[in-house]
Amino acid sequence: MFDIAVTEGLFVTWDFVLLITVATVLGYIAHKTYQPNLIAYLVTGLVLGPVFLNIVQETALLELMSELGLAFLLFLLGLQLKFDAIRNILKPILKISFWQTVLQTSLAFVIYYFLGFGMVEVIVMALCTVFGATPVIVKLLDEKDEINSLPGKIDVGVLIVQDIILVVYLTLFSAPDLTNPVPIAINFFQVMGVMVVLGLFSYAVSRWVVPKVVKEVGKNKHLLFINGAAWAFLFIAVSLALDVPVEVGAFIAGLGLAQSPYSDELKQQVKPITDFFMMVFFATIGLGLAPEYLTVYWKEAVVASTLLMVGNFLIMLYLIDREKFSLETSFLGSINMVQVSEFSLVVGALAVSRGLVGNEILGYLSLMAIMTMGLSAYIIKYNHWIYDHVKHLFEFMESEEKGDFDIKTLNNHAIVVGYNEITRRLIPVLKEKYEDIVVIDKDPKYVEMLKESGAEFVFGDLKHEEMRRSIGLKRADIIISMAMDSAVNRRILGDKKEGAVTFLRAKDRDDAAGVYDMGADFAIIKRMLSAEKMTEYIESFLEDPELFEKAVEGDKQIIDWEARL
Repeated sequence: MFDIAVTEGLFVTWDFVLLITVATVLGYIAHKTYQPNLIAYLVTGLVLGPVFLNIVQETALLELMSELGLAFLLFLLGLQLKFDAIRNILKPILKISFWQTVLQTSLAFVIYYFLGFGMVEVIVMALCTVFGATPVIVKLLDEKDEINSLPGKIDVGVLIVQDIILVVYLTLFSAPDLTNPVPIAINFFQVMGVMVVLGLFSYAVSRWVVPKVVKEVGKNKHLLFINGAAWAFLFIAVSLALDVPVEVGAFIAGLGLAQSPYSDELKQQVKPITDFFMMVFFATIGLGLAPEYLTVYWKEAVVASTLLMVGNFLIMLYLIDREKFSLETSFLGSINMVQVSEFSLVVGALAVSRGLVGNEILGYLSLMAIMTMGLSAYIIKYNHWIYDHVKHLFEFMESEEKGDFDIKTLNNHAIVVGYNEITRRLIPVLKEKYEDIVVIDKDPKYVEMLKESGAEFVFGDLKHEEMRRSIGLKRADIIISMAMDSAVNRRILGDKKEGAVTFLRAKDRDDAAGVYDMGADFAIIKRMLSAEKMTEYIESFLEDPELFEKAVEGDKQIIDWEARL
């Protein structure tokens, strides 16, 4: 008995190792071909499962981690959704989202009905394919530095509403009896009540408790990671105790944290474990599909994917245009949202588990997700190029009364890396010339200090690429860094726009020479650095950069501020 248990445990272990190894290889290929990792994870399951090699079986360990994967997927989803990003365009977002849900669901219903599916299958698939691929869209737009553009804000706003609708769907599918409307309604209102309570609790804790906790542990990345993961597991445990889908609790946990000033760094810390669990979840879906499940409706999948991508684009184009946005904004905001989401697999898997549809429908939805997400990755990558080549076809939509809302986006601003007495005194000086000033530091205690300074504080580390994009590093006019980390300085110089002026700190003259070799405009050598003296230098530079360079003399002259405090 003992030998058998050990042997089975080894099989479980080697299956798991094989799953991770193949997912890593396919994930690397996906990265090199600009494909979403989610597709690589799904294909991992197809390769190792019955569809191809049939060498990995679903086990209790994989099932448990798959459930955690779904929960963490919803947690990360909530963590990416900031209400402040869409506050100024909330009214048109709500209109677009409502009619988008109605029209795209109706379109999907009609397409599936005429493709010959049964009524229950039509309803389930129509509900499955209404969502946008939030992780894919947010990641691709963020990589292009377009997440804070107006089309990006519109897309994120619509995704927020869609994800809330998704959570509602999850509550409906958790009802004990899906054939009787009474228990469905009772379950729905019970879950909604719990969601409201959890939401208020999440908001209150993230506003008044989380800042104090992060202030204590923020400097320790390991503790910060544990804090984020513990927060997710807390809401998962509460959801289980209240008999609410764990995905609902995880989503609310992430959504609450997203509204805190620490959300960007928290997201960076918990993202690796989230990606790991998500990999298992989508790979498990692939493991559960037999070859016949993918081939039964492959023709219908091709037809429906084509019609839905075109139809979803036209519906979004009409709805955004109707809110009087410019043609370019309407086009870009629409073409980014044409894919069938990975959440079609989430809802589809739940429908299969409840006996509403068969596994062949899940295989059909998997094919649609792979085709549409794979193609949309290139569509989003080249969205501006596509617009430039087809905009003449949509000139009839242009009019003088249309234009974009005045959405504030960081552009031509000042960035200060590291907050201390010196940079504290620099902020008022920079404020005289720059409307927007962003201060980024790895110590969370400065959040409260900077609230009244007129500068925006970001808690995080510039080593993270997403963090550099979030503060608009590539669009800043001036960057003053007090960081002693050469890796941070290299990333600043690698990402800054042409013409941006950089003041970077160096340890000594030898280090300053290296800073100049990397491309810095001025190196700051700190021994006994005077905040007052540095403020004078920055003031003179802002008044007349050319005169300032003459004052410090020489090409790549080292600025050695040694005046005593």
